[in-house]
Amino acid sequence: MNNRDLIGLCVRNLLRRRTRTLLAVVGVVVGTCAIVVMMSIGFGLTDSYQEQIESYGNLHMITVMSNGDGQMMQQMKDAKGVINDKALVQMEKMEGVGAVTPVVSEYLVIGVGKKIAQTEVLGIRPEVLEKFNYKVLEGGRLLQPSDKYEILFGNQVPTWFQDPGSDEWSGEPLDVMSAKKMIITGDDTYGQKKQNGESEKDDSDKVVYKEYETRAVGVLENPDDDSAYCAYMNITALEDISKEIKKARKENTVSSGTKTYEQALVYVSDINDSADISKQLREQGFQTSSPSDWLESMKETAKMIQGILGGIGGISLLVAALGITNTMIMSIYERTKEIGVMKVIGANLRDIRKMFLLEAGMIGFIGGMVGLLFSLIVSLLMNTVLKDIISLALGSIGGGYGSSISKIPLWLAAASVAFATAIGLMAGYYPAKRAMNLSALESLKNE
Repeated sequence: MNNRDLIGLCVRNLLRRRTRTLLAVVGVVVGTCAIVVMMSIGFGLTDSYQEQIESYGNLHMITVMSNGDGQMMQQMKDAKGVINDKALVQMEKMEGVGAVTPVVSEYLVIGVGKKIAQTEVLGIRPEVLEKFNYKVLEGGRLLQPSDKYEILFGNQVPTWFQDPGSDEWSGEPLDVMSAKKMIITGDDTYGQKKQNGESEKDDSDKVVYKEYETRAVGVLENPDDDSAYCAYMNITALEDISKEIKKARKENTVSSGTKTYEQALVYVSDINDSADISKQLREQGFQTSSPSDWLESMKETAKMIQGILGGIGGISLLVAALGITNTMIMSIYERTKEIGVMKVIGANLRDIRKMFLLEAGMIGFIGGMVGLLFSLIVSLLMNTVLKDIISLALGSIGGGYGSSISKIPLWLAAASVAFATAIGLMAGYYPAKRAMNLSALESLKNE
C-alpha cells in the first residue's frame, strides 16, 4: 500500500466517525490554544520588563566601581578592583566591549542670569558619547575633544533652573542653548542672598570659589534614561575644576601614586553579553551595576510565570492525548473485522501500524493548526480590546505595561503544531501496536 492510498484511507476513516473525531480534535485545539496563549503571556511579560528598564536605563551600559576609597586606591597600584589607566585598557580589550571611559563626578551650580540649578556633572571622554549611542535634541551636538568647559545637558536638567529669590517655580525647561552667559561653580550658595544673621565679618572665613564661564552644546533626547538627570563635561576640564574646589576648601590635592578613578562606564555592543561581561569584571575585583542585571532578574520571574502557565496548558494537552488514545482504541474495536480482512489478504503489518499512527497524527496536526489559529485571535484581542483589563491584572505581579500583553514568536507557532502532532502520534502508538498484533483469525471469528 503506497502512501497516497494510506492517507486517503485514513481520511475516510476519520470522516466516517465525524463526531468522535471532532471531539478528539477539539481536545487538542483547547490544549494547544492553552499552551500557546499561556506562553505568549510570558513572552509578553519579558518584553514588557525590557521596555520598562530601557525607558530609564541604557541596557548596553555597565557602571564599574572601584573597591576601597580614593587614598587607598592610589597607593594600591596593581591591586584587584582598582580602576586606573591599565585597568581601563584591559576593559577595552574585553570581547563584546564597544567603548570605555573613566568617570569623574562633581556636584556643581550652573547659573544663567538670576536662575540657577544644582546638578551632578560627570566628566567623561567626549569621544565615547557617540559610541554610547547618545542622541541630542535638534540644534545641539555631543561633546567634542576640543571642548573644555562646555556642557552637555541631560534632558531633565534644564527644568531645574529657578530664581532662588522667587517662590514661584514654573517647571518649564530653560532654553539653555540660547543662554548668552552661563556660569559654572562649586559654590552652592551662588546666586542666593545672604540669610538673616550673617554679618560682614563672616566674609573673612568665606570660601571663595572660582567661577567658570561656559555654554551648552546640546540637550540629550531621552527624558527617562539615567543620563537625563545629570550633565556631562570633558573629563580633563572637570578634573581641573575639582582641584580648584579642593584648593578653595583647603583639602588635600596631592596625589600619592598612580592616577585612579572611583568609577568607569563600559558600553557593551550586544546586550546579551552584558551579564557575562559584568561577571568577568566582578571576578577581577570590581563592583558593577547595570540595568541588564535587573532585566535578568525580571526574566527569571517571567520564566517562572511562563512555566506555571505553560504547565497548566500542558495538562489540557495531556487530557487531549488521552482522548486521542481512547478514540483510536475504540476505533480498533469497531474495525476488528476490517483489520482481520486486511491481514488475510496480505496487508503489511507495518502498513496497519502506520495507518493508525497516521490517523492519530492527523488528529493532532489538525487540532494543532486550529488551536494555533485560535491562539493568534486570542493574542490579537489581548493586545487590543482586552489590553487595559489584562494590564491591570498583570500589573499586580510586576508587568503588563508594555506595548503588548501577548507575543507569539514564529518558533512558538511552529513548535505548537509540531508538539500537537507529536502528542497525537504518541497517543496513537499503543492502539497502533495493538492493531498490528491483533490475530487475523481471532478477529474474523469474533465478527
